[in-house]
Amino acid sequence: MSLDGLLYEIEDFRSEMEDYVDEMDSQGLSLQTPDDVKKYVDDYGVTSIRIWFTDILGFLKSFSISRAELAGAFEEGMGFDGSSIEGYRRIQESDMVAMPIASTAEVLPFRPGGSRSLRMFAEIRNPDGSLYGSDPRVILANNLERLEKRGFSHMNIGPEAEFFYFKDETGPNPLDRAGYFDINPVDVGDDIREVTVFALEAMGIPVEYHHSEVGPSQHEIDIRYQEALRMADSLQTYKYLVKEVARRCGVFATFMPKPIETENGTGMHVHLSIFKDATTNAFYDKSDPHHLSVTAKHFIAGVLNHAREMALVTNQWHNSYKRLVPGYEAPVYIAWAEANRSAAVRIPQYKPGKEVATRMELRFPDATCNPYLAFSVMLSAGLDGLEKKAECPEPMTMDLYKLTTIEREEMNIEALPHDLFEAVHVTDRSEFMKKALGEDVHRKLVETKLVEADKFRLHVSAMDLEEHLVL
Repeated sequence: MSLDGLLYEIEDFRSEMEDYVDEMDSQGLSLQTPDDVKKYVDDYGVTSIRIWFTDILGFLKSFSISRAELAGAFEEGMGFDGSSIEGYRRIQESDMVAMPIASTAEVLPFRPGGSRSLRMFAEIRNPDGSLYGSDPRVILANNLERLEKRGFSHMNIGPEAEFFYFKDETGPNPLDRAGYFDINPVDVGDDIREVTVFALEAMGIPVEYHHSEVGPSQHEIDIRYQEALRMADSLQTYKYLVKEVARRCGVFATFMPKPIETENGTGMHVHLSIFKDATTNAFYDKSDPHHLSVTAKHFIAGVLNHAREMALVTNQWHNSYKRLVPGYEAPVYIAWAEANRSAAVRIPQYKPGKEVATRMELRFPDATCNPYLAFSVMLSAGLDGLEKKAECPEPMTMDLYKLTTIEREEMNIEALPHDLFEAVHVTDRSEFMKKALGEDVHRKLVETKLVEADKFRLHVSAMDLEEHLVL
């Protein structure tokens, strides 16, 4: 399909959805319950219902059911083989059940053959009906319950997930050489990005803004902050739509952290704050010079204390650590600051002193992480800082990249793991990560990533041959 054709299709779909939303609002309805979903499916001729869930590495999994199976799926769930999903059950205990969550129902903005498809996220359960504790979505929900038990209402998350458009999947061949905030005709990807925004908004995911990034054919679409569990669902949908819209436009989109050796990598800066209730930001203190409360400082201290352990989840691939090197705008050193982008944690100053805008920005994650697990370890680290009343160090105002190793050691500034192998071993020894993820997921993640690390350690690259063959 041409770009113009896809744009027309999605604009037309969005117009239909806006009319439907207006109709629901006028009737006081929304897709929240199984009955709401079943009525919508019947009234609007939905022919395919897609059930989504996520494996331990963050890959989206999907299967489709017909309209006839929908009522049974809500009542009893849909069985599947858990041993075939990365990080799920062993083969001798493989039966699992996916229970669709009605409140996550959204219509996909693509209509193959003119038909409508609806998707819902699923909650994974054991055959006896109990929650499966190693389901990443369940893990995040459990950690959010810990937050509520401490008297907070919710955690807001706002990710900035960057990506590249390439000509195809054969290699890093950019569509253009546009730079930061460039526009057409330099930024060829602008139209594709625009269509992706239409698709996101059609699925109920609000977008704050979007733009070209520093690298050639590098882009960013920022989703408006949401409650953490909803944001994890939205981020999975976002990654799907970025790739699917690109495919339909005849190009290739990737979230690979470092696809081009000489250019900036793609990260996912995560903005985070916790609230006491719907309007009271627990991170805000009007009287503090940085407008940060004691709660915020303990939380930040916890994140800094556990940054090295968290890295295996927030930066889970061998390639992730090729981005985390000095000189390419990626944070490497574990410190916090206000405007300083060389620190791992930053306090944005776009709206200084405004309560709702007071937040921390965690700068080292990348978008290839599993968002449910990543948000879980971020929250768990902050909660650990609160429980222990961890002391927050002084903010760093200097460029950390320009400090020598000795200077950083004297200032007690640690670095993130150097590579995946180090990250695996740091996490393997971490009791904190066992608590945050659960011992089962912790063990499976360490085992899986150790295999990956060893695979790359054994690989002989073209650079190895070029540098060492003459020895």
